[in-house]
Amino acid sequence: MHFFYEAEFWVGVAFLIFLSLLWRLGAHRSILASLDARRATVHDELAEARRLKSEAQKLLAHYQKKQREAETEAATIVAQAKIEAEEIAAEAKTRMEEFVARRTKMAGMKIAQAERQAVADVRAAAADAAVRASETILSETVKGKTADDLLASAIRDVKARLD
Repeated sequence: MHFFYEAEFWVGVAFLIFLSLLWRLGAHRSILASLDARRATVHDELAEARRLKSEAQKLLAHYQKKQREAETEAATIVAQAKIEAEEIAAEAKTRMEEFVARRTKMAGMKIAQAERQAVADVRAAAADAAVRASETILSETVKGKTADDLLASAIRDVKARLD
């Protein structure tokens, strides 16, 4: 029995005595209870993590749906804004064309009126010149009451023709 003299043997015996002492004091129960409590805590934490993951996935899906809806709504708004802008541009073009047409028509009317006025002014100037020339000619050739009557008659005739 040679192994009784070796230190490893006595370390093994001491370890077995230590384990049996722990067993008698109930250390195994407290260790098992601690492990069971730890297992329950880990199990609860895993269940909570799964629940939170599920909620997060639902929220993610909800917000992705909202994002798609917002993108669709934004695209609709942009398309509507483009249509409205095109309508406004077309209306502005039509208004501008109408404005230019009115201005052109007014300018034509003013030009025609100016032409009529110029013709009337030329006629009046010609009539005045003709009257003065007639006065001069008649006053030099005809004298006395006959000249005055003839002059008055000629002036009335010229005025009547001009009016």
